[in-house]
Amino acid sequence: MTESEIKKMISCGEDSRMQFKRQFDSASALAAEIVAFANSLGGVIIVGVDDNGTIVGLTDGNVRNFNQFLSSACSQKIEPALQVLTQNIIVDDKLIVVLEVPRGNNKFNIANGADVWVKYGADKRRAKREDMQRLLQESCNLFADEQPLEGSTLSELDKDKYLPFLKKRLEGEIQPEAAPSFLCALKAANRTGEVTLGGLLLFGYSHSERLRLFGIGAVAWYGIDLAGNDFRDSEDIFGSVRKLYADGMAFIKRQLRKVQAHPNFNYEGVMEIPDDALQEALVNAIVHRNYFVQGKIRVMVFDNRVEIISPGALPNSLDVDSIKLGMHIPRNPVLVSCIRDIDGIPYRGMGTGIARIIRACAEQGVPVDFINEIEINQFKVIFHRKQLD
Repeated sequence: MTESEIKKMISCGEDSRMQFKRQFDSASALAAEIVAFANSLGGVIIVGVDDNGTIVGLTDGNVRNFNQFLSSACSQKIEPALQVLTQNIIVDDKLIVVLEVPRGNNKFNIANGADVWVKYGADKRRAKREDMQRLLQESCNLFADEQPLEGSTLSELDKDKYLPFLKKRLEGEIQPEAAPSFLCALKAANRTGEVTLGGLLLFGYSHSERLRLFGIGAVAWYGIDLAGNDFRDSEDIFGSVRKLYADGMAFIKRQLRKVQAHPNFNYEGVMEIPDDALQEALVNAIVHRNYFVQGKIRVMVFDNRVEIISPGALPNSLDVDSIKLGMHIPRNPVLVSCIRDIDGIPYRGMGTGIARIIRACAEQGVPVDFINEIEINQFKVIFHRKQLD
């Protein structure tokens, strides 16, 4: 890292991945800052710089103390242990230390034997319950769809949904009294008879009050501005995954135009956005959203675009480039393992959905964007429409 690069970083100020410290007074304080970055997205701590970005520098004694604090923090005060990188740099004839903290792979990291810290903007905070759930989920130690719903019973599952599913899976008839053991094996329920979130999403009654937390909020706006008050159509969709998919697709399709894609005037028109691409985007939103976040999938139709917004940014180390190459990390294993056998839902589970969206849109000349919005914890797919004059 060069002097000019450091100056440019400092000029941008502190944020969730950059922090300035004049100096550290203890290994415990340093451990807390390192853990906050490791439990978030990783980041850089520049020591020898005031909060306002003024470079004050460090003495040789300051650097020796810092190195002792760092050794103690990383070896004794952080669990699991972390490896960090430091670089001593002269900037404007003043010595500073640049500390690079990686994103932790073994979530969650604990500081000083007790505290779990996370970044919150430029500051840090002690992790709340939902933060802990997210961290465990990122390390693949906790899955939302495997969690039993307190006070639930098997009566909340619809036999007309799970019996045909089990018959299809088992390739034969099934006696209703045998169903609970199979539902338990699928992790749709547990051994005490409580239903899991995954089980409810797959086989629950569509009127279930519990499912209202995880529906689809769909709005079709006049114009291109989210701030507008006038809309063409809106619908709150909730129920099992099959209903979410069917009603969500129906809402989108009734907002879109058909275009002539063949030189023969009598040839039937096609939807302005490829049906296959919309199917993949909506199914992915339902299957791969973060169910620890109690919020709706949002479908927003504007005159110039369609947005499908999923609660939860991409998990772990995934980014937009990696998912385009077919990389995927199942966030909801119960849904992933079962949904391909739910009639009416086109899900393959091979990690190639994004590639199919890109290919279908390219063939029809429809621009499409994938945006991983880490700071606000959501993932967005945008299909662009040709706006009419």
